[in-house]
Amino acid sequence: MTTTLRPAEPLRNNPDGTRSRRYQVCVNSRPVGEIHLGTSPALGDSVARILDLRIAEPDRRRGRATVAALAAEEVARGWGCAQIEALVPATAEVALRLFGALGYHVRNRGMRKRLGTAPPALPPGSVARPMTGAEFAAWRDYESERYAREWIERGLPEAVARAKAADDHQRLLPRGLATDGMVFSVLEHEGTRVGTLWVALEDAGAYVFDVESDAAHRGRGHGRTLMLLAERQAIGAGRTVLGLNVFTGNAPAERLYASLGYETVSHSLAKPLP
Repeated sequence: MTTTLRPAEPLRNNPDGTRSRRYQVCVNSRPVGEIHLGTSPALGDSVARILDLRIAEPDRRRGRATVAALAAEEVARGWGCAQIEALVPATAEVALRLFGALGYHVRNRGMRKRLGTAPPALPPGSVARPMTGAEFAAWRDYESERYAREWIERGLPEAVARAKAADDHQRLLPRGLATDGMVFSVLEHEGTRVGTLWVALEDAGAYVFDVESDAAHRGRGHGRTLMLLAERQAIGAGRTVLGLNVFTGNAPAERLYASLGYETVSHSLAKPLP
């Protein structure tokens, strides 16, 4: 039996700059499912994304999804993409096994914690204050470079990574330090600056976009204090959920978040397309 993809719609050029197309998954011309392929809104035309993949129940466990995913890779190569990605819920064990067998690796994870109503106390000697304009300008330059480097290290072309860093910061911070819903803080311990925190207060909850202990003060528990500060800010603003993203390989951060009660809710998987 031959499994193929049949276009179910014309190629779409979407308002956000991405393109996408739905395909029927067919076995000997008989439709057995659907796959939705697009380009990444965050990473541009060089990265394809499997937006959805469904096989009808009677045809599952026969390798149809595997062949469909491989066929989608060929379509992505035809689009000129150098990488393909998929966002998979942590509970979708079958999909995680499928993409793992096809050579996808976990690039980053989305994590989330449900918050109580009592803000946690900061350790003695630790206090937070708003970030100043001068500090924000220095932070923005440093953070843009660090953020681009993280993506370059994960296989994104340098030009694409730098464009993503610039676009993300412009989109998220159109008014810089004064952008509504964005809270920038500096953590001090016994009068010395030890780290910075960026929390977004969103309608559905709060989100930690950036948390970092200053290099000279790492390994002293300030990262944990910064995360407690994020919880205080979220609870103080009436949010009940705090989310974040962590790149695979950042073992200290992964251990910290797990120890604080964060749970993985999604995996972002990626695979190069040579």
